[in-house]
Amino acid sequence: MRTQVAIVGAGPSGLLLAQILATHGVESVIVENRSQEYVLARVRAGVIEHGAVDVLSDYGVGDRLHREGMRHDGVYFQWPGERRRIDFVESCGHSVWVYGQTEITKDLINARVADAQQIFWSVSDTAIHDADTGQPRVTFIDSDGNPGTVQADYVAGCDGFHGVSRATIPDSIRNVRERSYPYAWLGILADVAPSTDELIYALHPDGFAMHSMRSATISRLYLQVSPDDDIANWSDDRIWAGLSTRLGIGGWNLQSGPTLEKSITPMRSFVSAPMRWGRLFLAGDASHIVPPTGAKGLNLAIADVKRLGAALVAKYVDGSDDLLDRYSGEALERVWRSTHFSWWMTSMLHTSPADDPNREFMLQMQLAALRHVTSNPAAARDLAENYTGSVLPYP
Repeated sequence: MRTQVAIVGAGPSGLLLAQILATHGVESVIVENRSQEYVLARVRAGVIEHGAVDVLSDYGVGDRLHREGMRHDGVYFQWPGERRRIDFVESCGHSVWVYGQTEITKDLINARVADAQQIFWSVSDTAIHDADTGQPRVTFIDSDGNPGTVQADYVAGCDGFHGVSRATIPDSIRNVRERSYPYAWLGILADVAPSTDELIYALHPDGFAMHSMRSATISRLYLQVSPDDDIANWSDDRIWAGLSTRLGIGGWNLQSGPTLEKSITPMRSFVSAPMRWGRLFLAGDASHIVPPTGAKGLNLAIADVKRLGAALVAKYVDGSDDLLDRYSGEALERVWRSTHFSWWMTSMLHTSPADDPNREFMLQMQLAALRHVTSNPAAARDLAENYTGSVLPYP
């Protein structure tokens, strides 16, 4: 089959790119190696920058977010005996929204189906060919075992860290920079109303903890654990005890409830550049990974595809290659800003491993940083601008 843009990956970045293109009359076909049911079951990010909310609204998939999402005008930082709030609106004039990535994916799939746009689910053996020529194509085996080929003008690699898109770029072209962190997050989804009105980030000698949420009745919580830990070591009782200890503070109690899901996720920073090779363009996790502490992964993906969508539309509407040529460099500017912020938040809030000889020194440095950022208006503004995404305008 023939289309204008072949999109590899039906996560939020691929689906949103397709929505942007369709709004401007540009055709696309999506191929995805997972089933639709699997994609809709993934529990991922839930903090959405104000600029990302604007993008979703501008392209017709923001109505339910505004009805059911929760706007947060600030965030709490906590350390033993102290909890302080940074007011985003007071500091930088913007807010964030809490709305699960699963819900964004659902909204985007519904929009795709309503427009009768093509998605091939549960494909295998996906490969990108001739991306460095004027006639790239994507081949795959469909869910019925039949071979398929999508001929396109351009290919968008939106298939995540483990996808085929990034690996299509020759090793001699790719420049990878990365860091693995000596801790991981144990995350749970719990059937209990949140015990807080806004997110809590807590530094504790036992390790970092975070209280987030997905709705008025569902909580999302995290504990710092070792990257080599096993989820089988963590009973529900042990998880809730750890959360209560690390998040506990006088006059406030953590409410527990049934655990719906739990998993351990290693933490890393990863950037692969460039984000373009010939007519193949990377977006989202296909090019970069950030630790979740700064809530930047999904937001970076949305910024990527907003920029890429505008570049492709400019090509088809005006015949201009300018935005396509600038895509990688300009996208990477935001990627590195967000990578730095995520690294800084992670470093400030995670307890060093017990065998680190500098552990006590680092703890005092972290406490100094937390006291500074929650008491100095300039420091609070810098954090608020980065957290809400207003430090760099959306493309």
